[in-house]
Amino acid sequence: MSDNRKHQEAPVLPVRRDVRFGLPADQIGSWHYTAGPVFTAFLNTFSIVLPVGERFFMDNVRAYRDQITDPELKKAVTAFIGQEAMHSREHIEYNNALFAVSSIAPKFEKFVGKILTSINKYAPRPIGLAGTIALEHFTALLADSVLSEPRISEGAEPHYAALWRWHSLEETEHKAVAYDVWETVIGTGPGAYALRAVGLAAATVIFWGLVIPVFLEVLREEGKLTDVDGWKKFYKFTMGDIGLIRIQLRNYIDYFRPDFHPWDHDNRKYLEQIDEFLAYQQSLAA
Repeated sequence: MSDNRKHQEAPVLPVRRDVRFGLPADQIGSWHYTAGPVFTAFLNTFSIVLPVGERFFMDNVRAYRDQITDPELKKAVTAFIGQEAMHSREHIEYNNALFAVSSIAPKFEKFVGKILTSINKYAPRPIGLAGTIALEHFTALLADSVLSEPRISEGAEPHYAALWRWHSLEETEHKAVAYDVWETVIGTGPGAYALRAVGLAAATVIFWGLVIPVFLEVLREEGKLTDVDGWKKFYKFTMGDIGLIRIQLRNYIDYFRPDFHPWDHDNRKYLEQIDEFLAYQQSLAA
């Protein structure tokens, strides 16, 4: 494992939590009342790829579990798989609401699923793990934005907002697990560094190259493609004052450091909110 782990106060062990959200399907296209329909469609489009992506992550981490001798990392891998399974289940419910009103969404999920299945079937196994840690870096950054900038969730339908907050908390909790598997089984040498760096560069181009056209098509189906006010709010929430994406650009680039480790960006303080969040979620579900 990376020497950067010594900078942690203590290892973070993920916990599998069985949480359900009961999302109101009739609000799928408008659930973020404050950010507007364009930002809502952006997060909805991101959700489309999560179940198939999480299966990809689980498969690639699970493939190396027998090579891990560190008992704490073994426990973390088991919890990582459990968390991702719960995320997949809840986002399947989320996506079913979107699939009911969008013709492109289910086609996109199927297409991405075929790509990820082909990678695991035909590419050398380290390629899949490199893709996993790259995409886990993406999700960890977006999770940090949700947790660090309250305005991203303010004014949203409570059940949808709670789902994204829960997902963000657990993505933060397990953000280093796949990476620690990588360093344990692939290593930290020049070859390992080159593969993970290329992996993030390729994942960035492929991810946004696939997501952006579908995001625009989802908006077109909803009749919101030319919603000027919606686009202004979208800019504010992604690259402007609130800046879901903007505030993470430096952390994104940090991945290309040879000695990078996910916990170099130590945001474990947000994990102290988990118990309070679970109590809130129970009251929401009551």
